[in-house]
Amino acid sequence: MLNEWFPNVKWDSMWEATMETLYMTAISVLATFILGAILGLLLFLTSKGNIWENAAINKIISAFVNIFRSIPFIILIVLLIPFTKLLLGTMIGEDAALPALIIGAAPFYARMVEIGLREIDKGVIEAAKSMGAKTSTIIWKVLLPESMPALVSGITVTAIALVGYTAMAGVIGAGGLGNLAYLEGFQRSRSDVTLMATVIILVIVFIIQFIGDIITTKLDKR
Repeated sequence: MLNEWFPNVKWDSMWEATMETLYMTAISVLATFILGAILGLLLFLTSKGNIWENAAINKIISAFVNIFRSIPFIILIVLLIPFTKLLLGTMIGEDAALPALIIGAAPFYARMVEIGLREIDKGVIEAAKSMGAKTSTIIWKVLLPESMPALVSGITVTAIALVGYTAMAGVIGAGGLGNLAYLEGFQRSRSDVTLMATVIILVIVFIIQFIGDIITTKLDKR
């Protein structure tokens, strides 16, 4: 039945492309979560009235986040080609897409982390301070646990964006479903290949959103 509806689809190639997309998404989401959380914490902690208040450092980090968050992803990939070649020795393949994916998504997620931290009741932080808690204790025992629903919700949105980024990266040779849809589907006028790649990307997005919603609901104590 599927072969009748999608006569030009090579299922082994489609499976391989799906695995490449999942690989790029998984690695970049993990790296984005860590780097974005660090940047978001620094943005929050160095802002006015917080533990590490430092206007200069806050402005530098904020400028870095704003610049890389504002660059369209397809342009960012091109800008990072020299860096990617220096780092990995190539600009082709799924590994070559990772630097652009991470650098493109981490600043976006960092702002979400900062917003999540700002929603924490200041009274909770002040109570921890008054009890003599160290900064590390406040971060690990107060800030991160209290903001975790927002952090998970934010990384869910970011992960979905990253799936779209992998498709764009595929157009310039990064592999994955985007590459397959463009080379085997669009360029060869095989609309069934493009359609199937799109359907699989949609399924991945729905699964990510479903898992993210479940985790956020369980973590939200309100």
